[in-house]
Amino acid sequence: MVQDFKDLVIWKKSIELTIIIYKLTTSFPENEKYNLISQIRRATTSISTNIAEGAGRRTKKDFVKFLYNAYGSIKEVESLLLLSEELNYLDNNMHSTILQSIDELSRMLFRFIEAVR
Repeated sequence: MVQDFKDLVIWKKSIELTIIIYKLTTSFPENEKYNLISQIRRATTSISTNIAEGAGRRTKKDFVKFLYNAYGSIKEVESLLLLSEELNYLDNNMHSTILQSIDELSRMLFRFIEAVR
């Protein structure tokens, strides 16, 4: 199943999301540095790294397993963004924009999983 993950649109989109999240979380309160900021950045980074790791596996079954891990990380990021909004770390406009990106990536990844299976 080995393929170059850098050619995958879903990997590119996940990197774009990661950059947005990293920039966004710089405005979070300093006391969240080792809590929410760290958690949301780790979860966001996990999306692209799971896609990349899965693409390097030898079987479709292994690839799909890592794609599902990436999908789980997308949902984790979504949950953490909802929490961030509740804590007033995000304004409604920014939150809506990011959630649209997450929803798009989530749908793309799910369709990709179905195609690989």
